[in-house]
Amino acid sequence: MSRLVIKRIQALVLGIALALSCICFPVESLAEEGEQADHPQQEEGQQEDGEQTDDGKAGEQQAEIEISSPSAVLMEASTGTVIYEKDADTARPPASVTKVMTMLLIFDALEAGSIHLEDEVTTSEYAASMGGSQVFLEPGETQTVDTMLKCIAVASANDACVAMAEYICGSEEEFVRKMNERAKGLGMDNTNFVNCNGLDADGHVTSARDIALMSRELITKYPQVHDYSMIWMENITHNTSKGASEFGLTNTNKLVRQYEYATGLKTGSTGEAKFCVSATGEKNGIEMIAVVMGAETSKERFADAVKLLNHGFGKCQLYTDDSSPDVKSVDVKGGVAENVSVERSGTFSYLDMTGANLAEVEKKTEVNNDLSAPVKKGDAVGHIVYSIDGREIGRTELTAGEDVKKAGFPDYLKKAFDRLVLRRLEWKL
Repeated sequence: MSRLVIKRIQALVLGIALALSCICFPVESLAEEGEQADHPQQEEGQQEDGEQTDDGKAGEQQAEIEISSPSAVLMEASTGTVIYEKDADTARPPASVTKVMTMLLIFDALEAGSIHLEDEVTTSEYAASMGGSQVFLEPGETQTVDTMLKCIAVASANDACVAMAEYICGSEEEFVRKMNERAKGLGMDNTNFVNCNGLDADGHVTSARDIALMSRELITKYPQVHDYSMIWMENITHNTSKGASEFGLTNTNKLVRQYEYATGLKTGSTGEAKFCVSATGEKNGIEMIAVVMGAETSKERFADAVKLLNHGFGKCQLYTDDSSPDVKSVDVKGGVAENVSVERSGTFSYLDMTGANLAEVEKKTEVNNDLSAPVKKGDAVGHIVYSIDGREIGRTELTAGEDVKKAGFPDYLKKAFDRLVLRRLEWKL
C-alpha cells in the first residue's frame, strides 16, 4: 500500500475519532482528553467608536453566575464594557496567553509594512532551544511569517514566537520592551512581560482585565487574527538539511470545536499559571471576550469561559449606528470658506443590559453654531446624541471634513468682488 494511501486512511480515522469525541464530550463537559499540547508538564513546560455612558457596574452582575476560577473578566469587544469581573486586577502568570500581545505586535508590523506574510524567517539557535510547546523548528530553518503565525496561534509554539521577535526587532529583549510599551499604551497597569512566549519567569505577570484589553485590541484592530485562531488542524512542512517532513498542528483551544460561537483566541498553562484562556465568541453580531486565569484544570478553564460567554450573550444586546449625519456642513466665521463639511468620527455602539427596546433609540444632532476659522480637518464641530425615553445613552463626535483657513484682507476683497459680479449678473437677468 502506498504511503499516500496510508496517510489518507490515517486522516480519515482521525477525523472519525474527532467527530466521535465532539459527540461524547459536549460543551458542558469540555473533557480534558487531548490536552497534552496545553498541559503544564507536557505543553508549555515550565512555561474610535462612539462614547457610551455607564449603564450599570459589573459588580451588580456578579450574583447571576458563579465562576470557579480565581480570576476572570467578561468584556464586550466593540465597546470595551466589562460585564463581569472577579479579582480582575491581581497580577498572575499568564502562560501562553502572553502570545496575544506577541501576535498583536506581529500584526502591527504587518500593518506598518515592515514585514510581510510571505517573508522568510530564519530560526536562530536560541529560538530553536525554547522547549515547552513548540513546533520543533531547527536552527537555520526558514518559514514564512504566515506559517509562523499559524504555529503561534494554533500550536502555541514558543520557538516560533522567539523567531518572530528576533525577525521584527533583532532580539527578543527589544521585542519584549515593545510589548511592555504597547501594554502601557493600552492601560494594562498590572502587566510586566519578561519574554514573548509565556514561559514561567520571575516578574512575568498580567491580570485578567489586562488580558481582556490586549485581546480586544487584537480582535478589533486585526479581525483577520480569527483566520488563524480558528484553524483546528493543519500541517506545516519542515525543510531542513535532513530533508522535508510534515508536522501536524492541532489547536490548543478546544472551544474551536466544542463551542458553536467560538472565534478564538488563546490558551495557556504552566505549573505556576495553572490553566488560563482568553476565549472570544460571537453571536448575533455581538463579540465577547472571556478571560479565565488560574483554573485548576483544563476542564474548569473551558467550562468557566463558556459560562461567561453564554452569560454575556444572554444578557446583552448591541445597538450600532454608522449612518451619515443629518447635517452636511457647518457655518464658519471669518474663514476663506463660509462653511465646512461634517463627518462622523466613527461607528456608535451601545451595549444594553436592561432589555430596552433598541428600536426606540432617538438621535439628535448638535453642532457648534459659533465656529470660527481657522478650522483643521478632524476638529470637533458637534455631536450626535443618542437617547432612550429621554435618557442619554451616549454620543459620537462630528468633525470637520477639511481645513478652513482664516480669511485675510485679499480674501475679503475677493469675496466683495465676487458678490458685486454676481449682483450685476442678477440685474441683467
